[in-house]
Amino acid sequence: MALHIVAEANRCLNCKNPRCQQGCPVHTPIPMIIQLFKEGKLMEAGEILFENNPLSAVCAIVCNHEKQCAGNCIRGIKETPIHFSSIEEYISDMYLDRMVIERPERKDKRAAVIGCGPAGMTVAIKLAEEGYPVTVFEWKGKIGGLLQYGIPEFRLPKSFLERYQARMEEMGITIRTNTTIGSVLMIDELLRDGYASIFIGTGAEKPRTLGLQGESLGNVLFGLNYLANPKGHKLGDRVAIIGMGNAAMDVARTALRNGSRHVTLYARSKNVTASSSEVSYTELDGAEFVFGMRIEKITDEGPVFRKAVFNEKDEIVGYEDELVQVHADSTIISISQVPRKKLARTTEGLELTERGLLEVDENYMTTRPGVFGAGDVVTGAKTVVHAVDGAKKAAEAMIRYMES
Repeated sequence: MALHIVAEANRCLNCKNPRCQQGCPVHTPIPMIIQLFKEGKLMEAGEILFENNPLSAVCAIVCNHEKQCAGNCIRGIKETPIHFSSIEEYISDMYLDRMVIERPERKDKRAAVIGCGPAGMTVAIKLAEEGYPVTVFEWKGKIGGLLQYGIPEFRLPKSFLERYQARMEEMGITIRTNTTIGSVLMIDELLRDGYASIFIGTGAEKPRTLGLQGESLGNVLFGLNYLANPKGHKLGDRVAIIGMGNAAMDVARTALRNGSRHVTLYARSKNVTASSSEVSYTELDGAEFVFGMRIEKITDEGPVFRKAVFNEKDEIVGYEDELVQVHADSTIISISQVPRKKLARTTEGLELTERGLLEVDENYMTTRPGVFGAGDVVTGAKTVVHAVDGAKKAAEAMIRYMES
């Protein structure tokens, strides 16, 4: 590992116009970090990474690097791009344990954070760094959101989240798990109890449905529900997965690791939305891919498809009349996820967009004064680093609001 990342660092051209940095949603100062690494200034590099992206240690592992830093590396035009993620992972992992936390002078205004996924974690850390007392309300038993319940252990060890929680508590952040805002407690009650601003980062943890016959059958699962507790489901030998995004790849690899022998992913078109690295790992693990299959319904025997007809440009121009019954012990639907609407429905003045997302203005404030939002609940399902980017801007807006 050490020899590999040193070699990668030495390959960096230290570009004056760093395309890698521009390609990162949070604009990580990659050339600067690599230079500090080469000089042996790891703690300084770790501090800069954490300040720019509090979830740097996580993003180094789960980001879609081929579309961001590595995908924009100038070396990648004619040869292999620099894998900055391995350098970032090494530095950030080390820094997470060694960082020295100094609490600033305590401000007299407190903030509440609803949801402790990537966006909520980022806002809580950013506010705590400025001295604001922060209470985080998480409706599940552990922090992390989709990091905890949507990414398998073999991709992101849950020990990372335990370490993050320890650091957050050292910063003075209070974390209340198993507490739902919008049922037992309401936003109005948080405002009543003296919270000067509130952040909503409840993410998108509701599986998107197909709206087809058979989704309620006993042999059907949704991908997010399966990933949250794979040991609690007996899928059988043959598993059919509807979808080919990164989450579907996680589902397939998890199913294979939990005893299923024949796992097949199905897509209507010939496009795969998952990153090529995740597809490669999934193929390596033994999953199969079938394209040009439009799901029509699901039966006790498995999914029923209609084959697509493609033209010379691989565009769908029609579908065959004959239905194709695929025999599977379990069918798992993994076609993205959407935010839950309960909080908006129980909070007067909190509006949603036509897409069912939390409506915010250019300052990330919702239609309820003093209440802000960012992450998947605002943008729809995106990546962890996109949630971090929005959360950083929301935290800055919350500070301006509380200080005005």
